[in-house]
This record gives sequence, C-alpha cells and structure tokens, in this order.
Amino acid sequence: MGAFAEEVYAVVCRIPPGTVATYGQIATAIGKPHSARFVGYALHANPRPGVGEGRIPCHRVVFKDGSLCRPEVFAGIGSQLELLADEGVLFIEGDDGELRVDMEHCHWQE
Repeated sequence: MGAFAEEVYAVVCRIPPGTVATYGQIATAIGKPHSARFVGYALHANPRPGVGEGRIPCHRVVFKDGSLCRPEVFAGIGSQLELLADEGVLFIEGDDGELRVDMEHCHWQE
C-alpha cells in the first residue's frame, strides 16, 4: 500500500482534535473516492497511532453514520470512544443503542 497509505496518513494528520472525518471523505481527499475500504486497511496498518508530534491520529476517522471501529482495533492506545471523548468530540445514541459521533457538530470540513 506504500504511496496510498502515505497519502491517507497525510490527510488524517490534518484532522483537528475535536473533529472526525469519514473513510470515504479521506478516500475522496486523496483522489480515490471509491477506496474507503482501502483507507481502513491503511489505517489498520498505521505505524504511529496516537496524538502528538509524528503521530497519525487514526482514531479521528469514523464510518459515515458516525459509528466507531470495533474496540480491539485501538487496543494499544485506548478505545476510539475514549480517545475522541478526551478531545471533546460529542456523541449521540443511535437507534441500536450504540454511541455514534454527532456528525452534525463534529464532522471535519476541510
């Protein structure tokens, strides 16, 4: 995935704390609008997850309905929900009872 992944990481690093982007949004930003699934693969292979200098904040990428990744994806750096909540991201309860990002208030618009 080399160059593709690097393009994904560059866009993800621009997402400000307290906001999120979708997999499809990242795919579109790199000029590959039908590659949302591959964005997910690249983020799953993220070599530097987390926040801070040199880190790639992959926890700021969510599904288009605001739903989060499976909990085990972020096992090493905390849960996605905790990481986003620490940054001030707002959540709402979905029809299924699961918490989702409040996309109306937290969706990053570049």
